[in-house]
Amino acid sequence: MLKGQLGRVLTGRSLATLLGAVLILVGAAIAQSKPGLNPDITKIGQRRVVVSRRIVVSVSDRKLALLENDILVKTYIVSVGATVSPSPTGTFHIVNRIPKATYYHRHVVIPASDRSPIGTRWIGLNKKGYGIHGTNEPRSIGRARSHGCIRLGNRDAEDFFERVQVGDVVEIRGERDAETATLFGSPAIVTLAQANTPSVNTGQ
Repeated sequence: MLKGQLGRVLTGRSLATLLGAVLILVGAAIAQSKPGLNPDITKIGQRRVVVSRRIVVSVSDRKLALLENDILVKTYIVSVGATVSPSPTGTFHIVNRIPKATYYHRHVVIPASDRSPIGTRWIGLNKKGYGIHGTNEPRSIGRARSHGCIRLGNRDAEDFFERVQVGDVVEIRGERDAETATLFGSPAIVTLAQANTPSVNTGQ
């Protein structure tokens, strides 16, 4: 009699342990299926879609295009490097995103604001000293006036900042090609006078 009761207790405990393990596994599976755990994964219906972002900057157009899975999401007008300090060309990637970035240059420290040479947002590239950022000179947007960085108006910089992530590819094109012609439509805006506009600011 005692042996039978002990067997039933052990069997009950084994079932409880097994049930607990099953619930843990089910919970883990549900957690993994929740959208938003990875910012680059979007749930569409029952499908999980990996979003691949790419940023294309056309120096000649003075424009930036944000693409997701090679579909154009948004374009921005930018300022690019002046003739004496051209923007680097090639393929880079984002290495950091700094909200309210502080500007440091030759013992000058300026907190993030509309008066900062890098504005209110900094998106750094894997080329030291270069990035995409805001500006304290909104009139420079659409011109070749920076020290090599890609400038956005502060409101655009804040919008762009929220749309990108570390690791996203950034392609800076020095000359117009088939893709930039498709992305930006109208002919490149560079004129000889604009191309020779010197840099007159103290920021990037």
